[in-house]
Amino acid sequence: MTMNFLNPVTTQTWTNGRHLVRCVKVIQETWDTRTFCFMAEQPVMFFFKPGQFVTLELEINGEPIMRSYTISSSPSVPYSFSITVKRMPGGVVSNWLHDNLSINDELAVHGPVGNFNIIDYPTDKILMLSGGVGITPLMSMVRWLFDTNAAVDLQFVHSARTPKDLIFHRELEHIFSRIPEFKLHIVCERGDELGEAWSGFRGYLNQAMLELMAPDFMDREIFCCGPTPYMNAVKQLLKANGFNMDHYHEESFGATPMDVQEEVIENVEQAEAEAEEVDAADLVTVEFSSTGKSVKILPSETVHAAASKLGLHIPKACGMGICGTCRVGLSSGQVDMEHNGGITEEDIEEGYILSCCSKPLGDVVVDF
Repeated sequence: MTMNFLNPVTTQTWTNGRHLVRCVKVIQETWDTRTFCFMAEQPVMFFFKPGQFVTLELEINGEPIMRSYTISSSPSVPYSFSITVKRMPGGVVSNWLHDNLSINDELAVHGPVGNFNIIDYPTDKILMLSGGVGITPLMSMVRWLFDTNAAVDLQFVHSARTPKDLIFHRELEHIFSRIPEFKLHIVCERGDELGEAWSGFRGYLNQAMLELMAPDFMDREIFCCGPTPYMNAVKQLLKANGFNMDHYHEESFGATPMDVQEEVIENVEQAEAEAEEVDAADLVTVEFSSTGKSVKILPSETVHAAASKLGLHIPKACGMGICGTCRVGLSSGQVDMEHNGGITEEDIEEGYILSCCSKPLGDVVVDF
């Protein structure tokens, strides 16, 4: 038996950036969903805002791949964090994690980041709506509220395909049996198949169900996460009732939406056309201090694009200023950064930018 855990330790605090962690536990949650638990070799207090996410840095079939996953654990358990991953048909990363990531394996993570969290929207009346594996950020929030004895009125509604697909089912029942102000409601699309008995709500979440579960849903702060069709249906229901969408929050990272992809292609074509007409005097210089390399780019191009032109690989996952993977330091100059929550105000004050969504406003020097 090892006694290392009794030794004096020097604890660090988790900050947004790149960190090496080790997988210490793998939990089979359902037939197709696993939780992977991580710790750092040197003790780190993994504090984050419940609902935030990390980006894994992986190598699959010889190719570097970045993928973002919500943290499903709570910062009230400070020396480790967990992600919960569902196998997806054709899912390169999710299937690789299930088939290959084992206890004692090491990998790098970037984060934590994310605007979708319960800390930034304090309230005493909450409605959480989740579908499938979208339960993960809300589970982090529930665990945090439970562990901190938060005085909140919580209605939690989770939708799953069948009873065997209910993630965290036993833990949810335990938590919600302990606090009268916490109410749990589960909807199964199908039941009574292959011997699966289900006596709760069936079908898809609709207004009639929601009014039975949370009659005062119009007065609550709402946190929602699930497949895109699920979240769209929820938003449509709320808007039809005149809900103030300032009090609606949803998880926003994932695969790049098709309309964003089309916009990117359109922007590239427009940039190519503009490049033929641009005057050399309009170009700005982007220098990368670690290599001494520099390149002139259009004012409409990003710092990440400048790096690519020089063959420099700044890690990137989302390309939309959400995941925070492409964070770099800005030594001099100014940029126009249109991010989507992938960087904190503290990071910005310390001189960091997200290269994927930062356009130079003049000549700049980047720490890379």
